[in-house]
Amino acid sequence: MLISQALAQTAPAAAGGGGAESTLFSLLPLVLMFVVLYFIMIRPQMRRQKEHKAMIEAVAKGDEVVTAGGLLGRVSKLGETYLSIEIAGNVEVQVQRTAISQVLPKGTIK
Repeated sequence: MLISQALAQTAPAAAGGGGAESTLFSLLPLVLMFVVLYFIMIRPQMRRQKEHKAMIEAVAKGDEVVTAGGLLGRVSKLGETYLSIEIAGNVEVQVQRTAISQVLPKGTIK
């Protein structure tokens, strides 16, 4: 007798049709959190990647650059994936294009 009363008490809440609304409201914070993460983290990172790619493609012979490892030098040879950087008189190193972290203004390196 006790079990049938317990089932009778919970039956109207489950069959009331409020289940769809409660599911929607429970997913709403998750969706809002994803939207906020997209605008705060993902979108700016994608923008930075596009800017870095454009900078790497625009590197020309004679540009002064800084690598990700901290080397400063002048671009002496260009290749499709690699470029040579002169870091001192007659001292050249080959690095990948993606290792370029910054293009310096002309005349920075003396």
